[in-house]
Amino acid sequence: MPDQHPDQTGPAGERPMQGRPAVPPSRPRATPPPQPPRPVHHATEQIDLRAGFPPVRHETAQIDLSGGLPGGLPIPPRPRRQGRRLGIDVGTVRVGVAISDPTGTLASPLETVQRARDESDLDRIAALVVEHEVTEVIVGEPRHLSGASGASAKEARAYSRALAGRIGSVPVHLVDERLSTVTAASSLRANGLDSRRQRPVIDQAAAVVILQAYLDAQRERS
Repeated sequence: MPDQHPDQTGPAGERPMQGRPAVPPSRPRATPPPQPPRPVHHATEQIDLRAGFPPVRHETAQIDLSGGLPGGLPIPPRPRRQGRRLGIDVGTVRVGVAISDPTGTLASPLETVQRARDESDLDRIAALVVEHEVTEVIVGEPRHLSGASGASAKEARAYSRALAGRIGSVPVHLVDERLSTVTAASSLRANGLDSRRQRPVIDQAAAVVILQAYLDAQRERS
């Protein structure tokens, strides 16, 4: 048996450590990636739609706001619609036309259109609506002083319906004009004009009276 130096021996039963490589440190374990959350399944009810969708009910509750908004808050005024308005005085021979300014405040005479069998007068008024970018048309509905409707009121309603069919989405409103012609003639006489010789002017002036009354009423409401 070869001689061994005491420094070359280890504890009983062990082999000499001299010349053996150092043990490398252990590698840390890799952290597994986070798993996505599992989807949550909600119970559903199967609906048979072969016969179509079931009827949909829209239930609303009516709230009385005549006394103001809850808490005493006042109801804000409805904003006035901007744009020119056209006033119409329908006669059996002529149609008086008036127009407002873009703010819908002041009415002015515009034109007198002759009635025609081929309804070219309606085409002319429709062209005025487009030319002046009118947002509303106001047609006077002549009534008796008692408020009853006569032949003239019936003619005005028929004329307004025919005009509405020519101007698309521009609304047409009928307003009471019992005394518009009388008021217009009195105004012309006060300015030294003979109303009997100025019938076309009276038609335009009557349209101004109709339109101005509507504009004033709208301004008071707003």
